[in-house]
Amino acid sequence: MLTAPVPADVLAVIEQSSSLRGEPRQVTELPGGLTNRNYKVTTPAGAFVARLWAPGGELLAIDREHEYRNSVTAASAGVGAEVVDYRPAGRLLVLRYIDGKTFGDADVQDPANIPRVAEACRKLHAGGRFAGDFDMFQIQAGYLAVARRHRMQIPAGYQKLAGQFAAARTALAVASEGTVPCNNDLLAANFIDDGQRLWLIDYEYSGNNDPCFELGNIAAECGLTADALAGLVTAYYGRPRRSRIARAELFGLVGRYGWTLWGAIQHASSQLDFDFWSWGMQRFEAAAAGFTSKRFARLLADVTEAD
Repeated sequence: MLTAPVPADVLAVIEQSSSLRGEPRQVTELPGGLTNRNYKVTTPAGAFVARLWAPGGELLAIDREHEYRNSVTAASAGVGAEVVDYRPAGRLLVLRYIDGKTFGDADVQDPANIPRVAEACRKLHAGGRFAGDFDMFQIQAGYLAVARRHRMQIPAGYQKLAGQFAAARTALAVASEGTVPCNNDLLAANFIDDGQRLWLIDYEYSGNNDPCFELGNIAAECGLTADALAGLVTAYYGRPRRSRIARAELFGLVGRYGWTLWGAIQHASSQLDFDFWSWGMQRFEAAAAGFTSKRFARLLADVTEAD
């Protein structure tokens, strides 16, 4: 029995998974999801999330096999939802539903939650290696090639910042400490608080990456102040590390510059009723402000110096 009308194509995909067929059954759409549709499916066997992804993920460098495998690894690390079923032919991933509060930016910004966010990241990063790597410098180059090949609109002035982007890449390569399994897309909505611990969900862009990208991307996407970012990095490493704080801040700018093109590609190709252009421009304007600020030169220097 359904609590709300659900498209027939969705029900057809859900029926592919034996874990979702129990009766009585309730299916309700969950908010969010810009490259997929998410549904909560409740049966006598429990509550699950059915993730149905749309075609076209290759334009955005999404590897669904990696998403599945890394979701399993994140669950094994104790920070990701349990994977129940995977049906690639039906573009379906089924996860155990986590009952808790989905964070908003204000929750991530809350000083009481900063150490909890750091702890959740450490737990993920200490887990098994992920399938595939995530390097925003390579991702950005791929996005730019896609946008040019398909003659998609790119924000005016975008290429004028290519020099700063390259300078960041050079500086960040100097003191790299290797890569760890990262989510790489920890928007506030990808944190769920069950009252005791934080869970990290949505592994579409997961891959092995610099841990400071994870921290800097959280700060950029969730609107953390410079002091809050410093607190997050300090909590993550267990002590103040100026080079790592600068590294996370610099990666935050790198992420914004790269995600700008994600927005441009989605603006040109997605069928969803969402203002992807404004989404991308917000990140571009923030990246431009950081790349052209007096602080940028200080960041380039700080990431190469010993703490």
